[in-house]
Amino acid sequence: MSNSTGFCHPKFNKVRDAFFQQMKRYPGGGAVSVYHQGEAVVDLCTGTRNWNGDPWLPETLSVSFSTTKGVVSALLHQQAAKGLVNYDAPVAEYWPEFAANGKQNITVRDLLTHRAGMFRMDTLGLSFNEITDWDRVCAALAAAPADNSSAPHSVYHALTYGWLVGEVASRVSGQNISDLTKTSLAEPLGLDGLFLGTPDSEHHRVADLLMGSKPGSNTRSKPNSAKKKNSLKKEIQKGVRGAFDKLIHSGVIPDITRFEKSVAVKSFHAQKLTTPEVLRAAMPGFSGVFTARSLARLYAALANGGALDGVSILPAETANLLSERQVFTLDRALYTPMRWRLGYHQPFVWGLRRPERGFGHFGYGGSGAWADPDRQLAVALTVNAGDGTPWGDARILRVGGAALRSC
Repeated sequence: MSNSTGFCHPKFNKVRDAFFQQMKRYPGGGAVSVYHQGEAVVDLCTGTRNWNGDPWLPETLSVSFSTTKGVVSALLHQQAAKGLVNYDAPVAEYWPEFAANGKQNITVRDLLTHRAGMFRMDTLGLSFNEITDWDRVCAALAAAPADNSSAPHSVYHALTYGWLVGEVASRVSGQNISDLTKTSLAEPLGLDGLFLGTPDSEHHRVADLLMGSKPGSNTRSKPNSAKKKNSLKKEIQKGVRGAFDKLIHSGVIPDITRFEKSVAVKSFHAQKLTTPEVLRAAMPGFSGVFTARSLARLYAALANGGALDGVSILPAETANLLSERQVFTLDRALYTPMRWRLGYHQPFVWGLRRPERGFGHFGYGGSGAWADPDRQLAVALTVNAGDGTPWGDARILRVGGAALRSC
């Protein structure tokens, strides 16, 4: 592709080929980064980063939606490793106000596995402008009752997850979540592209989200090839329909209203996530800003027992916990076998068995990052155009499958 730069180890040419092929199907651009056995083996970017058509650069940052959840989860695990958090302790032990409205028995493990019943945004009554205020959202969550109608099953906390987990990490560490990300992850690993709340000095690096109409015009972002886009969309829809048909035949009737309630925010639009005032805000369930390279380095450390290049961000015993499956039933918002770990799901890949001990998080729009400790493999993809599903689309699935085939 034009505007392409970077490197790829010959052993991982399948990743390169999958990346370029998949990126042709969408407008905009993106980057992929892969680490294997602690070494960078793929670092590629292609396409355009904004409405003006400027090329994607290695240092380009991108809003990565729910991929963010994997980063805030790592911050909480660091606090647990220090003995500041017990996964099975009530959340209210660290956040006393959270006990209101009968929530005194909800545990930290419940938060990490989407079983707290705190997924609803519709009952909080907050507008998009209001959810940029961390304290306001956390106060609303603390005062709200849990929705236990789907207990004991998980119900994906699409937006609330970041505030819930982040507030616990912030309270026990004594740092706000933006500073904690910087001091606990970015600085130790030498990451220049990992932000939960992006400082003004880095805003110029952030890619436009090419979703919907260009601001100030009626021009919509169009796929590079309508035929290819439709083909990709049909692939996804076919898979979703097939999964739902199987559920219906098995007696489980999918109910999408839970997911709708989990993302109900007045005046929300993805393009607002790249405005200066919103970039400054930390909303770690869905608005983290990353480079693929920084995500891959983080997950490379997690795939290697918590350490990379001689720097440990987690003790091995804690890093090993991240592979352990916690939930054995279908999520009641996504109706997908997420196989939740502590803050992560098992990675989805195209055409292969999912890595048994793999863990990571994908995001709406196509981004994603994950680790496979058995192969010491880490894969990260950032993009700025796409739709797909709440857990990514075929791009991250195909790139991940190519990485597994290369090991």
